[in-house]
Amino acid sequence: MEKITKRPCLEHITPYVPGKPIEEVKRELGVDEVIKLASNENPLGPSTLAQKALKEFASKISFYPDGNCYYLKNELASYLGVEESNIVMGNGADELITLVGLAYLNPNDEIIMAEPTFSEYEFSARLMDATPIKVPSQDFRHDMKAIAAAVTDKTKIVFICNPNNPTGTIVTREEMETFFKEIPPEVLVVIDEAYYEYASDPKYPQSIEFLKEGYNVLILRTFSKIYGLAGLRIGYGLARENIVTDINTVREPFNVNAVAQHAARAALKDEEHVKEGRRINEEGKKYLAEEFERLNLFHLPTEANFVFVDVGVDSRKLFPKMLQKGVIVRTGDIFGYPDFIRLTIGTHEHNRRFIEAFEESVKELKG
Repeated sequence: MEKITKRPCLEHITPYVPGKPIEEVKRELGVDEVIKLASNENPLGPSTLAQKALKEFASKISFYPDGNCYYLKNELASYLGVEESNIVMGNGADELITLVGLAYLNPNDEIIMAEPTFSEYEFSARLMDATPIKVPSQDFRHDMKAIAAAVTDKTKIVFICNPNNPTGTIVTREEMETFFKEIPPEVLVVIDEAYYEYASDPKYPQSIEFLKEGYNVLILRTFSKIYGLAGLRIGYGLARENIVTDINTVREPFNVNAVAQHAARAALKDEEHVKEGRRINEEGKKYLAEEFERLNLFHLPTEANFVFVDVGVDSRKLFPKMLQKGVIVRTGDIFGYPDFIRLTIGTHEHNRRFIEAFEESVKELKG
């Protein structure tokens, strides 16, 4: 039988490997109590309003969803102070990262991204046979001067993850303003703000202002994190109308399912759930920072709902030890830092249990 010839660009694509699911750990290891601190999910789960909306909508799932997400876009526009024409909806923000590549990248074009950062930016480029240019971070932060200097006439898109995944560090308003002045205006700047709601640093930019000032930006946000709807896959982008039109041209019809739209509308109204999520996260940040200092572990101050920490051992060896104790973390080797882990901030009980399991696992490794 003849082998089908695949596109050459696929040779350069490494499929994304998600955090290990709780069910898989229970099934494989026979562990009854498992906590997942690997994928930056909300430990509080979805709001009660979203859960109620899901139950109420169950009888309507025989109909196709509204392909335009009319009501959700209308409510988002009012909530954010933008026009509906500035919003494009995605099956998670991940899909929008792929769609922006489909809309704008040709073979041999270039994108620019920090290193380390979210791997899906590289995937978007590779899929279109474009070239990802990786600019090393400086002290675990985006080196915005070096990124600006890397822009050439081949550069189509610059991806800025803010707060950055996996480091939790931010690009400040001042740095962004300077950056826009240093790059050609036709370069599209994608600002990935999946963790926007967790950022509390006063220097963190309100990037919608850049949109209103007329810059070529695409701001990505999601209902997966603070809103606790990761399993429904729904995110959105904010951009000038012409950019939204271009992305909608390559977007699949009905890409956002009806259940997700309905739940997102309910979640958007539950401000108390968002406030509680922020409060739990701030408490967790403080507790984990104190514990890491007690253990003499280097960790980065974070503006997100996760911490990037040097655990002092090979995270690939630590990982199975933690699994046996019912704790799932994210190893740092995928980001180029094998002695680090990325740890989702959980409830106090989750965080306490992590510290206990971590200390036991390290003792076993060094024993």
